[in-house]
Amino acid sequence: MPDKHRILIIEDDKRLREVLKKILDREGFDVEISGDGAGGITEIKQDFFDIALTDLKMPGIDGMEVLRVIKRISPQTYVVVMTAYGTIDSAVEAMKNGAFDYITKPFKTEEILIVIKKALEDRALRKKIEYLTQQVEQRYKFDNIIGKSKAMQDVFEMIKRVSKTDTTVLITGKTGTGKELVAKAIHFNSKRKEKPFVVVNSSAIPETLLESELFGYIKGAFTGALRDKRGLFQEAHQGTLFLDEIGEIPPSVQVKLLRAIEDQNITPVGGTKGEKVDIRLVAATNHELQEEVNKGSFRSDLYYRLRVMSIRLPELKERREDIPMLAKHFLKKYNSSLRKEVRTISKETLNLLLDYDWPGNVRELEHAIERAVLVCDSEDILPEHLPPEIQFPEERRIRRAGEEGISLETVEKEYIKMILKKTGGHKSKAASILGMDRRTLYRKLKKYDID
Repeated sequence: MPDKHRILIIEDDKRLREVLKKILDREGFDVEISGDGAGGITEIKQDFFDIALTDLKMPGIDGMEVLRVIKRISPQTYVVVMTAYGTIDSAVEAMKNGAFDYITKPFKTEEILIVIKKALEDRALRKKIEYLTQQVEQRYKFDNIIGKSKAMQDVFEMIKRVSKTDTTVLITGKTGTGKELVAKAIHFNSKRKEKPFVVVNSSAIPETLLESELFGYIKGAFTGALRDKRGLFQEAHQGTLFLDEIGEIPPSVQVKLLRAIEDQNITPVGGTKGEKVDIRLVAATNHELQEEVNKGSFRSDLYYRLRVMSIRLPELKERREDIPMLAKHFLKKYNSSLRKEVRTISKETLNLLLDYDWPGNVRELEHAIERAVLVCDSEDILPEHLPPEIQFPEERRIRRAGEEGISLETVEKEYIKMILKKTGGHKSKAASILGMDRRTLYRKLKKYDID
């Protein structure tokens, strides 16, 4: 059963005080009473109350002083002022000083219950918003981006540094390295964290629509423009605009983007009047923008404007020491979301994860662990729970050897090892698959020193 809401009544009129206590007791509240302001303040100092009902005019310490003390020592307590008709001006002043509401005497039972209900609903809503805000901020705090490697520690230091400024940031890195996560960490650790974080995936918006999506348009600007539309620059006002895959932005839009960044001023498509915007720009790309500049497909002035501060995210194969920590993190995450109870990752499985090159980076590792948790029917994640390309490193080495022009003997050795592993060491089956007799297989095992 949930805890009862606690209400403190501070009222010098004994009869009214007792009547209110009976009413609120009957409604299921936990009620304490005090006959004067000093006693009410003592109660507040000793215990927490969700709501305090205080008379405004009392001998000694009056309701206004009680309000000030409550707001100082228990700001989460909602204060409702009770007042006679002749002191409504004072009640309004009390609200300016932090009271939630006031009610005039004499009042009906229904009236006081409505005010209390409003106060409790408002308090619950504020707690929910506060909780959700904390969850969002916790999710994107940069110290929760996982990595103990030197490369990631350098990234953390850069995030910490740029978060304190409004400087434009360019995040570079291969697909799956976590560029959007870093952009969010920058935003949620900055002074703009209470304002919008707007994501623009430049590669997902057709070239013909990108300009109007970024800057908006006015009614009649083109066929189908039936009304004015705000652009994403306007939506991000006072917050952060994250331009993902900025290397995909066509040259026709690049010049307008540069002007918008430099002037903090945008003109909607079809419009003639500019509009000031206040945004912090963070961009990301998996392209080598310098090469795009050299080829003439990306404006050099925009490139240099974007890379005022640059953060490069390392590939996962460059920070293999982070793989065990990441894998355990994803195991915990998918145990929770898939309602599984997989205990750990076996040593052999972890060795396979460390041996793999992860072309899809952290995102690929996450998907591999999600799959493993989903198919796992034991306490531990075993090699057979991993995707085939991770399970069979010999197969990868054979493919790589072919691509790199390695000798036939090396390829044959790796292929024999792979087939033996797939047959569980059964030499007759392996020989059959390899198309050789057992004697030939034994001779090759000896030649290649395969145990």
